[in-house]
Amino acid sequence: MSGGFGGVARPSPFTALPVRVALPLAVIGGVLFALAFPTPGWWFLAYPAVACTLLAAMGQTWRRAAWIGYLGGVAFWVPAISWAGRYLGPVPWLALALFEAAMFALGSVALALTYRWVARVVTTTVGRVWGLPAVVAAIWTGREWFSGSWPYGGFAWGRVGLSQSESPFAHLAAYVGVLGVSFVVVYCVAVVVSLGLVAGVRLRIRVATAGLLVAAVLAVPAWPTATDGTIRIESVQGNGPAGYFDRAQPGDVLRSQVAATDVDARGVDLVVWPEASAEYDPRAQPVIANDLDQVVRGVGAPIVAGAITQTPSGVLHNTSFVWTADGWQSSYDKVRPVPFGEYVPDRWFFSKLAPSLIGLLQRDYTPGTKPNVLSVAGVKAGIAICFDIVDDGLTADMARGGAQVILAQTNNADFSGTDENLQQLEIARMRAIESGRSLVNISTVGASQVIDPTGRTIDRVPEYTATSMITDVPLGTSTTPATVASGSITLVLSLGGLLVLLACAPWRRRRRRGPAGV
Repeated sequence: MSGGFGGVARPSPFTALPVRVALPLAVIGGVLFALAFPTPGWWFLAYPAVACTLLAAMGQTWRRAAWIGYLGGVAFWVPAISWAGRYLGPVPWLALALFEAAMFALGSVALALTYRWVARVVTTTVGRVWGLPAVVAAIWTGREWFSGSWPYGGFAWGRVGLSQSESPFAHLAAYVGVLGVSFVVVYCVAVVVSLGLVAGVRLRIRVATAGLLVAAVLAVPAWPTATDGTIRIESVQGNGPAGYFDRAQPGDVLRSQVAATDVDARGVDLVVWPEASAEYDPRAQPVIANDLDQVVRGVGAPIVAGAITQTPSGVLHNTSFVWTADGWQSSYDKVRPVPFGEYVPDRWFFSKLAPSLIGLLQRDYTPGTKPNVLSVAGVKAGIAICFDIVDDGLTADMARGGAQVILAQTNNADFSGTDENLQQLEIARMRAIESGRSLVNISTVGASQVIDPTGRTIDRVPEYTATSMITDVPLGTSTTPATVASGSITLVLSLGGLLVLLACAPWRRRRRRGPAGV
């Protein structure tokens, strides 16, 4: 049985590399992973990046695994989110990068323990090649879910699945969601790593097995997304002074949007403007209402725009609203305002740590509670305001609410000249595939694109240009497995991996066997 996948128990091949090797390997993995995201967006580098991370953590003690994972996380996060320091300087950028690196460290510890504990219980070649990688991938997926959920709602950036928006694995998001894609990619890489380490398997069998696994995954057909008709949407990128430090005068952003809107266009069913494009509540500002009325009359279609609104009790919201010839019709308030961007959690505490930075954020926006699907122009549109697009649950809410198209409104002006807008665009692309819906990603400055349910760009405009695009956007009607079950899949994978890890922990076996079995 030495030439194949027999059931013979073998010594664990997953021994720890020397620290002098593991540390550089983890850093290389982090750098490669950063390069898998825009720019340059070389998605295929995610595979060696995952392999380097697994090899570096494999078999280490938990303390060494923590340091190794932390340095690998720093090597990834510092360049990947360098845009965070565009205006506020290095403190918020490095603070976020170092905190997220700690999440990497936590995941590295869990991976190290998986290769130590589970491999002691799973002793057959078959189990170590096929079973152990499933636990490894589940642990990785669980770490991504955790860091995307905590604290303050988490930071769901930098997931393996999000790096694959242009890869042959992207279509799997319709089946298992973004986190499910992370699981599949990590599982495939972990199987290849195991094939390279387990003894008693001939080289040709290793290569053939790895090839067949990848071929089997890629052979899964794209989910048959169904569409019924189209809606003609004019998406307007005003390229106005929408940044926090642009020192714009009230009305400047609104005027840039009005100027960029082609009011002479014919046959348009809906006009879409970006986040906060109308600036303030038109119900309280007759000048804004008048400008919106002119656009609606000129185009002959309703408009979905954004504004900062305030309730009678003084609560602030980042709002997307529908404006027709009869005025304000309906609205959605952003559910995921950005921590330390649109509000300061635990302000009393962080004001003591960085008073000058926290002092720049004078207003705190409150998370909304309204449904994120609005009826407009005879269709149901799912609304995502900027950071909303990273939330897995909000995408599922759109599908459950009957959305036929997704309008992703954003303001990237604070990150001009950085990769933030391209990274967010790729998240939006994965959401289109995951939901089986066309998605209009419209930004104040770019990157503005229309993406079909397969993730293909069907229209775009140049970045940092005042212009609009008029696009016949397909309306989705099908329900993807991801919108129904991706949350349950993530829960099962994450908890399943953790439970298997704990079940294989040595302390459990010591307690069961007693001192004689140690």
